[in-house]
Amino acid sequence: MWYLVYNALLLIASPVVILILLAKQRCRRGLPQRLGLSEGSFGLFSLFRSKAPDKPNEPNQPNKPNQPDEPNKPVIWVHAVSLGEVVAVAPLVKELHRRHPGHRFVVSTVTETGREAVEQRLAGVAEHCYAPLDFPMVVSRMIARLNPVLYVFVETELWPNLLRQLRRSGVPTVLVNGRLSTRSFARQQWGIVRSFYRTMVQSLSLCLMQSDRDVERIVALGADARLVRRTGNIKFDQPVPDSTDSRSIKAGLGLQEGDRLIVAGSTHQGEEEVLVDCYRMLVQRHPAARLILAPRHIERADQVEAMVRARGLPVRRRSLIGQGQGSSELGPRVLLLDSRGELATLYREAVVAFVGGTLVPVGGHNLLEPALWGKPVLFGPYTDHCAEIADLLLQAGGGLQVTQEGLTRQIVHLFDHPEECALIGGAARSVVEQNQGALRATVEAVDSLLASSDSRKTSSLSRNPIPLMAGR
Repeated sequence: MWYLVYNALLLIASPVVILILLAKQRCRRGLPQRLGLSEGSFGLFSLFRSKAPDKPNEPNQPNKPNQPDEPNKPVIWVHAVSLGEVVAVAPLVKELHRRHPGHRFVVSTVTETGREAVEQRLAGVAEHCYAPLDFPMVVSRMIARLNPVLYVFVETELWPNLLRQLRRSGVPTVLVNGRLSTRSFARQQWGIVRSFYRTMVQSLSLCLMQSDRDVERIVALGADARLVRRTGNIKFDQPVPDSTDSRSIKAGLGLQEGDRLIVAGSTHQGEEEVLVDCYRMLVQRHPAARLILAPRHIERADQVEAMVRARGLPVRRRSLIGQGQGSSELGPRVLLLDSRGELATLYREAVVAFVGGTLVPVGGHNLLEPALWGKPVLFGPYTDHCAEIADLLLQAGGGLQVTQEGLTRQIVHLFDHPEECALIGGAARSVVEQNQGALRATVEAVDSLLASSDSRKTSSLSRNPIPLMAGR
């Protein structure tokens, strides 16, 4: 009954959903593939077989992943919604690829930033496709063409029709790095939807959760406790990004060697204004201070640039440096990071790091990227998406929770006291080091499930052997 209701509502809402996706520039490119209407990088959706392939190295075309030499390899399908999930799961995919070279890996995402991250971080390891919209016919076609032997998804991305069809097809499903925020858990407890969620989580073959709190919550939703494990957060096992020396990095950004940086990453509207006002006050006391703003959604770059200029500060865009903008300017200024893939490395150059989505009610982004470099991590009160990490940083003294009013005071204090700044940064780095190991636990759990699945299939074949040659 629940699926009938869900699919009826989905059908009614489908025109609105498609119009919204068309209206968002970052979603248009993948829309035909999401609907199963065009051929993708994996050859998934081939209703239009006559479509000519993209020319190699054609401008404005996404990089095509290398096609494997053996297209009939068994497929492991990994789903990661966007940039943050791809970053988290990339080391897992690489390790599984190393252990299972006879398998083919496909990583699906919802967003363009996710696609770019797959192509950058998993080139030669996995192929990218856009995740299908959760319409029964679309997900059935996707599963039939991929024919996966395993489906792995990150951080509790539950899609009812997809999970139902995977179960019907006998495909094991694994939730990795699972978490349930307070808001989503409360919503899933509503009487009218609780049984629906119970049906979904009971279909999962394995639930690998980040924390004890997440274990308790998914069991409360109805997951079989025997199939739920606390493996930890694989974000602690992120490798240190490749990086050149500090002088070269700053020179490439049009900065001077003596500039002291505040790096504000994954920021949202309402936070950038506070950060710019903070910087205007800080630079009066510390003239060598520079602010790097990295909006979560770089398509907002024009809006952010206009806001900074309206507050009377020079602003330079990362994408234009080297094209005559910002190469030798001195004095206070803001650098707008409107490029992808650089933020994690730039945290290394920070005196102080601020992680966005926390001063406004978003829930927070990756607090571990600056902690990995041993930097003081500042964040606001809205940390529901990263609550465990925020608590660990606060308890260890490696993170500082601030309000909008207290942000300036805290940053000025850290700039005034470099020794204290170094101690806080060291504590942040210790948090990362002391909580590593989730990646190995996750890989071993997935390996065990794969082995069990292969064993069952082998046993089935031995009971029902397929003749190799027809006799006369």
